[in-house]
Amino acid sequence: MREIDKVAWILLQDGRVLSTRSVGKDVWYLPGGKREPGETDLQTLRREIDEELSVEVDVPGAVHLGTFTAEAHGHAAGTTVRMTCYRAGYQGQLRPASEIAEMAWLGYADRHRTSPVDQIIFDHLLAEDLLR
Repeated sequence: MREIDKVAWILLQDGRVLSTRSVGKDVWYLPGGKREPGETDLQTLRREIDEELSVEVDVPGAVHLGTFTAEAHGHAAGTTVRMTCYRAGYQGQLRPASEIAEMAWLGYADRHRTSPVDQIIFDHLLAEDLLR
């Protein structure tokens, strides 16, 4: 069994969470990505969010929200993804960059449009009264 190690940014606004859709993908993902060798969670978070959304995450103010595991979308059976999630503020203007085709603020009703691990995270956010 293979596990993909990812870090995600949870940015909430008015009961919705910022999500992204990559070029050529059919589902929405929370912004973030795979850790590079030797990177910490927060180094990964800073690099990935800068690459994907052109903003600087407030790393010193980042708060661990949780770590979630599910079957990896679009990968061979038996492949899982482990998503370590952080809430943090940011500086700059959000805009899709790199492989990101678009971004949107999704509510719980949009859960079915996201990857399996994101669906678990949406459930957690709803249970914590952070998502509507």
